[in-house]
Amino acid sequence: MADIKVAESHVDSEQFHSEDGEDNAFISEKEGTLADKRDMARMGKRQETRRNFKSITILGFTMVILSTWEAQLATAVFALGNGGTAGLIWGYLIVMIGFGFVVASMAEMASMAPTSGGQYHWVSEFAPRSCQRFLSYMVGWLGVLGWQTATATVTYLAGHQVQGLIKLNHPEYESKPWQGTLLIWAILALGLLFNTFFSKRLPLIEGIIVILHVAGFFAVLIPLWVMADRAPASDVFGLFADNMMWGSTPLAVMIGLVGAASCFVGIEAGAHMAEEVRDAAYVIPRSMMWTWVVNGLLGWIMAITFCFCVTDTLGVLLTPLEVPFIQVFYNTTGSVGGATGMTCLMLVIAVFASVAVMATNSRQLFAFARDKGVPFSSFFGQISPTLEIPFNAVVLTLIFVLLLSLINIGSTVAFMQVISLGVAAMLTTYIISISCVALKRIRGEPLLPSKFNLGKWGLPINIIALIFLVFFWIFAFFPSAPNPKVADMNWAVLGYGVVIIFSIVYYLLRGRHQYVGPVEYVRKGQ
Repeated sequence: MADIKVAESHVDSEQFHSEDGEDNAFISEKEGTLADKRDMARMGKRQETRRNFKSITILGFTMVILSTWEAQLATAVFALGNGGTAGLIWGYLIVMIGFGFVVASMAEMASMAPTSGGQYHWVSEFAPRSCQRFLSYMVGWLGVLGWQTATATVTYLAGHQVQGLIKLNHPEYESKPWQGTLLIWAILALGLLFNTFFSKRLPLIEGIIVILHVAGFFAVLIPLWVMADRAPASDVFGLFADNMMWGSTPLAVMIGLVGAASCFVGIEAGAHMAEEVRDAAYVIPRSMMWTWVVNGLLGWIMAITFCFCVTDTLGVLLTPLEVPFIQVFYNTTGSVGGATGMTCLMLVIAVFASVAVMATNSRQLFAFARDKGVPFSSFFGQISPTLEIPFNAVVLTLIFVLLLSLINIGSTVAFMQVISLGVAAMLTTYIISISCVALKRIRGEPLLPSKFNLGKWGLPINIIALIFLVFFWIFAFFPSAPNPKVADMNWAVLGYGVVIIFSIVYYLLRGRHQYVGPVEYVRKGQ
């Protein structure tokens, strides 16, 4: 019985934390701190990976994986076409504030149960006993879908930047979808390399890249401030536009918010690396909150700057370079070399964001396989004894994205709907996991102890987060323009439905006989 098991784990984990602070004592690189060892024991899990990440390096990892100011530039075209510059600026701020409640809610859960499973594990521990196993199973599948499509999205955007660079330096070049697919494969190959042979150096590598992430922000921002022709402030902050002719500017602005939301989806990435972080129950929630604050502010400042530089919105949207921010860089500097240098800086960060997304993706898949949630669980739930990483899960991620990228050859528009598919899947996992915690609070049931406790503000924060998430979940399925043709439809709803149906069928035929949910292992670990 899930509720009884959670109550039991609450009592035991209280005993785990010593009052003299010795639970933070470092044991070894394998085990982490005494608190890490006790948390793993409470959750019924065996420590198989090394805890290479410390507080600074995991913060760098989570900041790079979102790369919010870079993602904002890459997705700004969607908000510009649906809401104009004012819609982009104020919409982004609304999204950032709303995600603050979401992040706080998940950070608390990440401290209660610091495991690579993330949302599906939290649902298993906090959901009502009548639906605990099924909901956890569905959230596990949607989490796998969300992170797999995130890998495809980030690698595509990085490859698309390469094509824009080539077009900038060689105007006669005509980009082909199959070339974009090959670039995706090349970036995936780099991701495989850094997630296998250089896996032990990944904290150091991502730590170096986060320095580039912050320094690069100023390297891009300062030229835009100093050199660009500026649009009037009254237009930038006050001009809302419906360039896609939805017939309603407020509706267009709301649809444009999905682009900003995609910059924050995946912010719980650090939680999926929890079993490789020292003192994870303390470090992970704080890295999530700092990532939200720092990346969020950098993204908003960049959004405002970008909008001041867009003096000709239609010209930027229809740029022959096919990448609007590269056109803005070129307009600003008046130099191919200058625009190339600024774009190359973003490209390096994008490539290593792909590496980080692949790492997070493989850990989430490994955790779900470890709990027998996917076919061939015993194979994908293994840790390589030599590399000490979930190697089989990394390879499956590579193969899945390789196959998914073939869609780009047939239709780039259809492939871009993968972004909406991933956003919808991840938002669903957030909604269900936060709902479970909110329900326990409403019922007055005890929660697990947390080193990031929301206290009396927990329920209001959870409810605001849910209202915000449901709103965006609906708009994630909208097409990018009204009255779309078949090729321009948002087929994310189809992919979402297929995964839901497949997971339900698999659950009924096989999953319910194998998958019991992490809460069972919690009980056995006590």
